[in-house]
Amino acid sequence: MDLSVLDQSMIVAGRSPAEAIRETVALARTCEAMGYRRFWVSEHHGSPGIAGSAPEVLLGALAVATRRIRIGSAGVMLPHYAPLKVAEQFRVLDALAPGRVDLGLGRGPGADRQTAYALKPAALDNPMAMFAMDTFPTDIADTIAWATGEGPDDGSPFAGVTAQPGGTTAPEPWIVGSTVYTARLAGELGLPYCVAHFFDDGVGTAEAVDAYRSAFIPGGRLDAPHLALCVWALAAPTETEAEALFEPYAQWRLGRDRGRAMPFPDGQTPARVGAGDAQAIAAIRARAMFGTPDRVVAALEALQARFAAQEMVVLTTTHDASLRRRSYALIAEAAGLGWPAAGTPARPPDCIAAAPGGKLPERPTADALRS
Repeated sequence: MDLSVLDQSMIVAGRSPAEAIRETVALARTCEAMGYRRFWVSEHHGSPGIAGSAPEVLLGALAVATRRIRIGSAGVMLPHYAPLKVAEQFRVLDALAPGRVDLGLGRGPGADRQTAYALKPAALDNPMAMFAMDTFPTDIADTIAWATGEGPDDGSPFAGVTAQPGGTTAPEPWIVGSTVYTARLAGELGLPYCVAHFFDDGVGTAEAVDAYRSAFIPGGRLDAPHLALCVWALAAPTETEAEALFEPYAQWRLGRDRGRAMPFPDGQTPARVGAGDAQAIAAIRARAMFGTPDRVVAALEALQARFAAQEMVVLTTTHDASLRRRSYALIAEAAGLGWPAAGTPARPPDCIAAAPGGKLPERPTADALRS
Protein backbone atom coordinates (compact mmCIF):
# COMPACT_ATOMS: atom_id res chain seq x y z
CA MET A 1 0.00 0.00 0.00
CA ASP A 2 1.35 3.41 -1.00
CA LEU A 3 1.14 5.56 2.15
CA SER A 4 1.68 9.28 2.66
CA VAL A 5 1.10 11.82 5.45
CA LEU A 6 -0.92 15.00 5.88
CA ASP A 7 -0.09 17.25 8.82
CA GLN A 8 -2.08 20.35 9.77
CA SER A 9 0.14 21.68 12.61
CA MET A 10 -2.61 21.22 15.18
CA ILE A 11 -2.52 23.57 18.20
CA VAL A 12 -2.87 21.73 21.50
CA ALA A 13 -4.55 23.49 24.44
CA GLY A 14 -1.93 25.05 26.71
CA ARG A 15 0.77 24.98 24.04
CA SER A 16 1.83 27.62 21.51
CA PRO A 17 1.07 27.64 17.77
CA ALA A 18 4.81 28.06 17.17
CA GLU A 19 5.43 24.68 18.80
CA ALA A 20 2.92 23.12 16.40
CA ILE A 21 4.84 24.43 13.38
CA ARG A 22 8.16 23.15 14.72
CA GLU A 23 6.64 19.76 15.46
CA THR A 24 5.53 19.51 11.83
CA VAL A 25 9.12 19.93 10.65
CA ALA A 26 10.33 17.27 13.08
CA LEU A 27 7.52 14.91 12.03
CA ALA A 28 8.45 15.25 8.36
CA ARG A 29 11.99 14.06 9.05
CA THR A 30 10.70 11.09 11.03
CA CYS A 31 8.12 10.10 8.39
CA GLU A 32 10.83 10.25 5.73
CA ALA A 33 12.87 7.70 7.70
CA MET A 34 9.76 5.50 8.07
CA GLY A 35 9.29 5.18 4.31
CA TYR A 36 6.20 7.30 3.68
CA ARG A 37 5.99 8.57 0.11
CA ARG A 38 4.74 12.12 0.58
CA PHE A 39 4.44 14.64 3.40
CA TRP A 40 1.77 17.26 2.80
CA VAL A 41 0.74 20.34 4.78
CA SER A 42 -2.55 22.23 4.62
CA GLU A 43 -3.79 25.83 4.61
CA HIS A 44 -6.17 27.16 7.27
CA HIS A 45 -6.65 30.72 8.46
CA GLY A 46 -7.83 32.30 11.70
CA SER A 47 -8.30 28.95 13.45
CA PRO A 48 -7.48 28.55 17.16
CA GLY A 49 -6.88 24.86 16.49
CA ILE A 50 -4.66 24.83 13.39
CA ALA A 51 -1.39 26.76 13.01
CA GLY A 52 -0.70 25.80 9.39
CA SER A 53 -1.66 29.01 7.60
CA ALA A 54 1.12 29.32 5.00
CA PRO A 55 2.01 25.99 3.37
CA GLU A 56 4.37 27.57 0.88
CA VAL A 57 6.52 28.95 3.73
CA LEU A 58 6.40 25.78 5.82
CA LEU A 59 7.36 23.72 2.77
CA GLY A 60 10.53 25.79 2.46
CA ALA A 61 11.57 24.50 5.88
CA LEU A 62 10.60 20.95 4.95
CA ALA A 63 12.61 21.18 1.72
CA VAL A 64 15.87 21.62 3.62
CA ALA A 65 14.89 19.41 6.57
CA THR A 66 14.35 16.34 4.36
CA ARG A 67 16.23 14.61 1.57
CA ARG A 68 14.05 11.97 -0.11
CA ILE A 69 10.35 12.23 0.77
CA ARG A 70 8.06 14.20 -1.55
CA ILE A 71 6.68 17.36 0.08
CA GLY A 72 3.64 19.35 -0.92
CA SER A 73 0.48 21.33 -0.23
CA ALA A 74 -2.95 19.86 0.40
CA GLY A 75 -3.61 22.39 -0.58
CA VAL A 76 -3.01 26.00 -1.49
CA MET A 77 -6.42 27.72 -1.53
CA LEU A 78 -6.01 29.28 -4.96
CA PRO A 79 -8.96 31.73 -4.90
CA HIS A 80 -7.01 33.84 -2.38
CA TYR A 81 -4.00 34.33 -4.64
CA ALA A 82 -2.70 35.27 -8.08
CA PRO A 83 -1.73 32.19 -10.12
CA LEU A 84 1.68 33.59 -11.10
CA LYS A 85 2.64 34.22 -7.48
CA VAL A 86 1.68 30.67 -6.45
CA ALA A 87 3.62 29.25 -9.40
CA GLU A 88 6.72 31.25 -8.47
CA GLN A 89 6.54 30.14 -4.85
CA PHE A 90 6.46 26.50 -5.91
CA ARG A 91 9.21 26.95 -8.46
CA VAL A 92 11.37 28.27 -5.60
CA LEU A 93 10.43 25.20 -3.57
CA ASP A 94 11.35 22.96 -6.50
CA ALA A 95 14.74 24.66 -6.64
CA LEU A 96 15.24 23.76 -2.97
CA ALA A 97 13.95 20.18 -3.35
CA PRO A 98 14.28 19.35 -7.07
CA GLY A 99 11.80 16.83 -8.40
CA ARG A 100 10.00 16.12 -5.11
CA VAL A 101 7.49 18.97 -4.71
CA ASP A 102 3.72 18.48 -5.05
CA LEU A 103 1.55 21.49 -5.88
CA GLY A 104 -1.86 20.65 -4.46
CA LEU A 105 -4.52 23.25 -5.31
CA GLY A 106 -7.92 23.68 -3.68
CA ARG A 107 -10.94 25.95 -4.01
CA GLY A 108 -12.25 26.17 -0.44
CA PRO A 109 -11.56 29.28 1.66
CA GLY A 110 -9.93 27.46 4.58
CA ALA A 111 -11.33 30.20 6.80
CA ASP A 112 -14.47 31.83 8.15
CA ARG A 113 -16.12 34.43 5.96
CA GLN A 114 -14.59 37.51 7.66
CA THR A 115 -11.07 36.06 7.51
CA ALA A 116 -11.58 35.06 3.87
CA TYR A 117 -12.49 38.65 3.01
CA ALA A 118 -9.39 39.86 4.87
CA LEU A 119 -7.30 37.58 2.65
CA LYS A 120 -8.95 39.00 -0.47
CA PRO A 121 -10.39 42.47 0.31
CA ALA A 122 -11.42 43.02 -3.33
CA ALA A 123 -14.10 40.40 -2.79
CA LEU A 124 -15.96 42.85 -0.53
CA ASP A 125 -17.05 44.61 -3.72
CA ASN A 126 -17.47 41.38 -5.69
CA PRO A 127 -18.51 38.49 -3.41
CA MET A 128 -18.40 36.02 -6.31
CA ALA A 129 -14.64 36.57 -6.46
CA MET A 130 -14.35 34.97 -3.02
CA PHE A 131 -14.47 31.48 -4.49
CA ALA A 132 -13.39 32.41 -8.02
CA MET A 133 -16.42 30.53 -9.30
CA ASP A 134 -15.95 31.73 -12.87
CA THR A 135 -12.16 31.88 -13.00
CA PHE A 136 -11.07 28.88 -10.93
CA PRO A 137 -10.59 26.49 -13.90
CA THR A 138 -8.58 29.14 -15.77
CA ASP A 139 -6.60 30.01 -12.65
CA ILE A 140 -5.77 26.32 -12.15
CA ALA A 141 -4.59 26.01 -15.74
CA ASP A 142 -2.47 29.18 -15.55
CA THR A 143 -0.92 28.20 -12.22
CA ILE A 144 0.07 24.79 -13.53
CA ALA A 145 1.35 26.20 -16.83
CA TRP A 146 3.62 28.64 -15.02
CA ALA A 147 4.67 26.17 -12.33
CA THR A 148 5.67 23.54 -14.89
CA GLY A 149 7.55 26.02 -17.07
CA GLU A 150 5.18 25.93 -20.03
CA GLY A 151 3.53 29.33 -19.62
CA PRO A 152 -0.03 30.30 -20.63
CA ASP A 153 -1.34 29.66 -24.14
CA ASP A 154 -0.71 32.18 -26.91
CA GLY A 155 -4.29 33.41 -26.64
CA SER A 156 -3.82 34.41 -23.01
CA PRO A 157 -3.21 38.06 -22.08
CA PHE A 158 -0.24 36.73 -20.08
CA ALA A 159 1.38 34.81 -22.95
CA GLY A 160 5.14 35.24 -22.76
CA VAL A 161 5.20 35.82 -18.99
CA THR A 162 7.44 33.31 -17.22
CA ALA A 163 7.69 32.15 -13.62
CA GLN A 164 11.12 32.18 -12.03
CA PRO A 165 13.29 30.42 -11.10
CA GLY A 166 13.53 28.14 -14.08
CA GLY A 167 14.88 24.62 -13.77
CA THR A 168 15.01 21.15 -15.21
CA THR A 169 12.36 19.79 -12.82
CA ALA A 170 8.92 21.09 -11.86
CA PRO A 171 6.26 20.65 -9.15
CA GLU A 172 3.74 17.85 -9.65
CA PRO A 173 0.24 19.37 -9.85
CA TRP A 174 -2.73 17.92 -7.93
CA ILE A 175 -6.25 19.04 -7.17
CA VAL A 176 -7.42 18.42 -3.63
CA GLY A 177 -11.00 18.66 -2.39
CA SER A 178 -14.12 16.83 -1.33
CA THR A 179 -16.78 18.01 -3.77
CA VAL A 180 -18.10 16.78 -7.09
CA TYR A 181 -17.06 20.14 -8.60
CA THR A 182 -13.34 19.80 -7.80
CA ALA A 183 -13.40 16.10 -8.64
CA ARG A 184 -14.90 16.70 -12.06
CA LEU A 185 -12.45 19.53 -12.77
CA ALA A 186 -9.50 17.31 -11.85
CA GLY A 187 -10.79 14.70 -14.27
CA GLU A 188 -11.35 17.15 -17.10
CA LEU A 189 -7.81 18.51 -16.68
CA GLY A 190 -6.32 15.02 -16.48
CA LEU A 191 -4.80 15.67 -13.04
CA PRO A 192 -4.33 13.47 -9.98
CA TYR A 193 -7.03 14.04 -7.37
CA CYS A 194 -6.94 13.69 -3.59
CA VAL A 195 -10.26 13.36 -1.76
CA ALA A 196 -10.45 14.81 1.76
CA HIS A 197 -12.19 11.72 3.15
CA PHE A 198 -11.24 12.75 6.71
CA PHE A 199 -13.28 15.94 6.62
CA ASP A 200 -16.59 14.16 7.12
CA ASP A 201 -15.50 10.52 7.47
CA GLY A 202 -16.21 9.71 3.87
CA VAL A 203 -19.57 11.41 3.36
CA GLY A 204 -19.61 12.40 -0.30
CA THR A 205 -16.44 10.47 -1.14
CA ALA A 206 -18.17 7.97 -3.43
CA GLU A 207 -19.85 10.75 -5.40
CA ALA A 208 -16.56 12.67 -5.77
CA VAL A 209 -14.66 9.57 -6.89
CA ASP A 210 -17.33 8.69 -9.44
CA ALA A 211 -17.32 12.25 -10.78
CA TYR A 212 -13.54 12.23 -11.09
CA ARG A 213 -13.35 8.97 -12.99
CA SER A 214 -16.32 9.67 -15.25
CA ALA A 215 -14.98 13.11 -16.19
CA PHE A 216 -11.37 12.02 -16.67
CA ILE A 217 -9.83 12.96 -20.02
CA PRO A 218 -6.55 11.15 -20.70
CA GLY A 219 -3.63 12.77 -22.42
CA GLY A 220 -3.28 15.81 -20.17
CA ARG A 221 -0.92 15.16 -17.29
CA LEU A 222 -2.01 11.54 -16.93
CA ASP A 223 -3.14 8.73 -19.18
CA ALA A 224 -5.42 7.29 -16.48
CA PRO A 225 -7.03 8.57 -13.26
CA HIS A 226 -4.78 8.71 -10.20
CA LEU A 227 -6.74 8.83 -6.95
CA ALA A 228 -5.58 9.43 -3.39
CA LEU A 229 -7.76 9.27 -0.28
CA CYS A 230 -6.79 11.35 2.77
CA VAL A 231 -8.13 9.71 5.93
CA TRP A 232 -7.87 10.21 9.69
CA ALA A 233 -6.26 7.22 11.39
CA LEU A 234 -4.52 6.50 14.69
CA ALA A 235 -2.67 3.41 15.92
CA ALA A 236 -1.56 2.41 19.42
CA PRO A 237 -0.09 -0.79 20.90
CA THR A 238 -3.44 -1.75 22.49
CA GLU A 239 -7.11 -1.14 21.80
CA THR A 240 -7.47 0.40 25.25
CA GLU A 241 -4.82 3.02 24.60
CA ALA A 242 -6.16 3.72 21.12
CA GLU A 243 -9.61 4.34 22.61
CA ALA A 244 -8.09 6.74 25.15
CA LEU A 245 -6.36 8.67 22.35
CA PHE A 246 -9.52 8.70 20.23
CA GLU A 247 -11.61 10.42 22.92
CA PRO A 248 -9.86 13.85 22.71
CA TYR A 249 -10.10 13.68 18.92
CA ALA A 250 -13.81 12.90 19.14
CA GLN A 251 -14.34 15.90 21.42
CA TRP A 252 -12.44 18.17 19.03
CA ARG A 253 -14.34 16.83 16.03
CA LEU A 254 -17.65 17.31 17.77
CA GLY A 255 -16.80 20.94 18.43
CA ARG A 256 -15.64 21.48 14.86
CA ASP A 257 -18.75 19.87 13.40
CA ARG A 258 -20.89 22.18 15.53
CA GLY A 259 -19.00 25.29 14.47
CA ARG A 260 -16.90 25.65 17.64
CA ALA A 261 -13.30 26.04 16.52
CA MET A 262 -10.95 25.32 19.41
CA PRO A 263 -7.46 24.04 20.24
CA PHE A 264 -7.02 20.28 20.38
CA PRO A 265 -7.75 18.94 23.92
CA ASP A 266 -4.66 18.46 26.05
CA GLY A 267 -5.57 14.89 27.00
CA GLN A 268 -5.65 15.80 30.69
CA THR A 269 -8.78 17.91 31.09
CA PRO A 270 -11.91 15.75 31.55
CA ALA A 271 -14.33 16.07 28.65
CA ARG A 272 -17.73 17.63 29.17
CA VAL A 273 -20.31 15.34 27.60
CA GLY A 274 -23.65 17.00 26.98
CA ALA A 275 -27.02 15.39 26.61
CA GLY A 276 -26.74 14.96 22.85
CA ASP A 277 -22.98 14.37 22.72
CA ALA A 278 -22.85 10.63 23.36
CA GLN A 279 -24.83 9.75 20.25
CA ALA A 280 -22.80 12.13 18.07
CA ILE A 281 -19.50 10.75 19.39
CA ALA A 282 -20.73 7.21 18.79
CA ALA A 283 -21.36 8.13 15.15
CA ILE A 284 -17.81 9.52 14.82
CA ARG A 285 -16.40 6.40 16.48
CA ALA A 286 -18.27 4.08 14.11
CA ARG A 287 -16.58 5.64 11.08
CA ALA A 288 -13.14 6.39 12.55
CA MET A 289 -10.00 4.31 11.94
CA PHE A 290 -8.23 3.68 15.22
CA GLY A 291 -6.93 0.72 17.16
CA THR A 292 -3.98 -1.62 17.02
CA PRO A 293 -1.67 -1.31 13.98
CA ASP A 294 -2.98 -4.42 12.23
CA ARG A 295 -6.56 -3.26 12.65
CA VAL A 296 -5.80 0.23 11.30
CA VAL A 297 -3.84 -1.06 8.31
CA ALA A 298 -6.63 -3.54 7.52
CA ALA A 299 -9.13 -0.66 7.52
CA LEU A 300 -6.86 1.40 5.26
CA GLU A 301 -6.47 -1.50 2.85
CA ALA A 302 -10.22 -2.11 2.78
CA LEU A 303 -10.93 1.54 1.96
CA GLN A 304 -8.21 1.57 -0.67
CA ALA A 305 -9.71 -1.51 -2.29
CA ARG A 306 -13.26 -0.16 -2.12
CA PHE A 307 -12.34 2.93 -4.15
CA ALA A 308 -9.43 1.42 -6.10
CA ALA A 309 -7.25 4.27 -4.86
CA GLN A 310 -3.62 4.46 -5.93
CA GLU A 311 -2.53 6.17 -2.69
CA MET A 312 -3.66 6.59 0.92
CA VAL A 313 -2.75 9.71 2.88
CA VAL A 314 -2.92 9.48 6.67
CA LEU A 315 -3.78 12.36 9.01
CA THR A 316 -3.17 11.64 12.70
CA THR A 317 -3.97 14.09 15.50
CA THR A 318 -3.13 13.62 19.17
CA HIS A 319 -2.28 15.87 22.10
CA ASP A 320 1.26 14.46 22.30
CA ALA A 321 3.74 14.74 19.42
CA SER A 322 5.59 11.59 20.51
CA LEU A 323 2.35 9.57 20.44
CA ARG A 324 1.61 10.90 16.98
CA ARG A 325 5.07 9.85 15.77
CA ARG A 326 4.55 6.45 17.38
CA SER A 327 1.24 6.02 15.55
CA TYR A 328 2.89 6.69 12.20
CA ALA A 329 5.70 4.28 13.09
CA LEU A 330 3.27 1.51 14.02
CA ILE A 331 1.29 1.98 10.81
CA ALA A 332 4.48 2.05 8.72
CA GLU A 333 5.71 -1.17 10.25
CA ALA A 334 2.36 -2.97 9.96
CA ALA A 335 1.99 -1.83 6.34
CA GLY A 336 5.47 -3.07 5.45
CA LEU A 337 6.98 0.28 4.46
CA GLY A 338 10.43 -0.93 5.43
CA TRP A 339 10.52 0.86 8.79
CA PRO A 340 12.92 1.03 10.52
CA ALA A 341 14.66 2.47 7.49
CA ALA A 342 18.35 1.95 6.88
CA GLY A 343 20.43 5.04 7.39
CA THR A 344 19.66 8.43 8.87
CA PRO A 345 18.90 11.48 6.70
CA ALA A 346 21.55 14.18 6.76
CA ARG A 347 20.98 16.72 9.48
CA PRO A 348 19.43 19.94 8.10
CA PRO A 349 20.82 23.41 8.80
CA ASP A 350 20.45 24.59 12.37
CA CYS A 351 18.31 27.51 11.17
CA ILE A 352 15.41 25.06 10.81
CA ALA A 353 14.18 25.08 14.39
CA ALA A 354 11.87 22.31 15.48
CA ALA A 355 12.26 22.72 19.22
CA PRO A 356 12.51 25.66 21.62
CA GLY A 357 16.26 25.04 21.84
CA GLY A 358 16.60 25.88 18.17
CA LYS A 359 17.69 22.54 16.67
CA LEU A 360 15.82 19.58 15.30
CA PRO A 361 15.92 16.55 17.55
CA GLU A 362 17.84 13.51 16.45
CA ARG A 363 15.79 10.81 14.68
CA PRO A 364 14.28 8.55 17.33
CA THR A 365 14.99 4.86 17.18
CA ALA A 366 12.34 2.37 16.11
CA ASP A 367 12.25 0.88 19.60
CA ALA A 368 11.69 4.31 21.14
CA LEU A 369 8.75 5.00 18.82
CA ARG A 370 7.12 1.65 19.52
CA SER A 371 7.33 2.08 23.30
